[in-house]
Amino acid sequence: MLSTRRHFLQSSAAAGLTTPLLAQNRKTSPNDRLQYALIGAGNMGTGDAESALKQQGVELVAVADVYEGRLVRAKERWGDQLFTTRDYREVLRRPEVDAVIVATPDHWHGQITSDAMHAGKDVYCEKPMVQNPEDGTRVVDAYKKTGRIMQVGSQRVSSIVYQKANELIGQGAIGQVNMVEAWWDRNSAVGAWQYAIPADASEQTVDWDKFLGSAPKRPFEPVRLFRWRNYRDYGTGVAGDLFVHLFSGLHYIMGAQGPTRVFATGGLRFWKDGRDVPDVMLGIYDYPETASHPAFNLALRVNFVNGACETSGFRFVGSEGVLTVGEGVTVAKQPRETAPGYTIDTFPKAVQEQFKREYFAKYPVQRATADAIRPHGEEEFLPPRGYSDHVDHHRVFAEAVRSRKPVVEDAVFGFRAAGPALSSNMSYFEKRAVKWDPQNMAVKG
Repeated sequence: MLSTRRHFLQSSAAAGLTTPLLAQNRKTSPNDRLQYALIGAGNMGTGDAESALKQQGVELVAVADVYEGRLVRAKERWGDQLFTTRDYREVLRRPEVDAVIVATPDHWHGQITSDAMHAGKDVYCEKPMVQNPEDGTRVVDAYKKTGRIMQVGSQRVSSIVYQKANELIGQGAIGQVNMVEAWWDRNSAVGAWQYAIPADASEQTVDWDKFLGSAPKRPFEPVRLFRWRNYRDYGTGVAGDLFVHLFSGLHYIMGAQGPTRVFATGGLRFWKDGRDVPDVMLGIYDYPETASHPAFNLALRVNFVNGACETSGFRFVGSEGVLTVGEGVTVAKQPRETAPGYTIDTFPKAVQEQFKREYFAKYPVQRATADAIRPHGEEEFLPPRGYSDHVDHHRVFAEAVRSRKPVVEDAVFGFRAAGPALSSNMSYFEKRAVKWDPQNMAVKG
C-alpha cells in the first residue's frame, strides 16, 4: 500500500531559499521608492507590472507600447499620472526611471534590453532573453560592461518549489539522476496563442513600423501584432515560449549549464490558422557530466492539441527513486531487491544445482515477517495556499535593484536557457541535430 507524507513549504523563507546572492536583511522604508517603466503592455507585460507593484516601494511611472489602446488602458488601470509613449527610447531617456520591464514581442528583447542597460536602467526582460543566438552575446556583453541588474522572466528560478527540488536532488534523495522528462500540455485557444484582436486596430492606432523593427517589412496586418507568437518573424514559437521555461527550471534544479546536442521534431497538427510554427514539439537533449551532476538525457514535450486539461511538470528519474515537480515536489521510492536474482533454466541440471547452492549460501532465503515488508511510499512537499512564484520573482528583482547584488537568473543564465530553446527551433526547421556549446553559449559547426 502506498503511503504519502506531506510537508508544507514556508513562503516566508523564500528570500533566503531562492536568492542566495541577495542581501537578506535589508530594510525597506516607505520612502525608498523604485520607479519602473513597462515596455510592452500586453498580457504578459500587464501581469509583470501587477506583480511588480505588489512589492514594497515600487511605483510604475511610464508605459510604452506600439498600440495606442494599451496606453489608454494603462492610464485607466494605473492612473493618469503615467507617462505614455509609442517609442520605448523616450522611456529610456527619462531620468526618474530606475528599471524597466521588457515584455515586447521576442524580436525586440535583445535590442531594448541592451539599450536599457546602456541607458543606465536595470532590466527585467521576459523570456526568452533573445530571439537569435547572436543577440545573446550582445546582451551578455552589455550586462557585463554596464554592471546593471538584469533578470530574465522565467519565474521558476525564484520558486520555493523548485528550490526544494534543487535541495532534494543535491541531497541525493533519488540517487544518481540519469533521465529527466518535462512537459507542457494545453487545450484551449488562448493557450495556443489565439489572442483577441481589438476592433480599433488600424494604422492610426498602431505604430506598425516600430512593431516590425528589424523584422521583414510588410503591409499592416493586425493579426501579426496581436498574435505575434504564431510567427517566426517576431516570436520563437513553442520553444521560446515554453521550452525555455523548462530549460530554466531544469538548469536551476540540476545546476546544469546546458546540453551539448539538441534534436527536435513535431508539426502543425491542429491550429492551422496561418501560423508558421508548430503546435506540437518534442525535443531530446544530451547533457554532459560536470562537477555538479552526472551525464543525463532530457526529453521535452509541448502539445497545444491535448484533448484534456492543461498540465506541466518534470520527472527526474534517478537510480534510487523518482522526483516529480508540479504544484509541489513528490519523491517516490521503492527499495531495490537485495539479491540480484538469477536466470538458470537453460543451464544443465548439475550446473543449476551448483549455482543455487552457491547463490543461497550468499543470499539466504529470509523468512517472511510483518517487520520485513518493504516500505513503498512517497513524500510530497507543497507550497502554501495562494503562493505565486511570479510575485516572488519580481520580489527578487526589486531586492536586487536596491542591493545592487546580482540575481541567479541574470543574462548569462538567461542565455544558457534560451540557447538550447533556439537551437531546438533550428533543429526542427532544418531537420537536423544541432550541437550546442553550453560553456561558450554558441552553436557549434
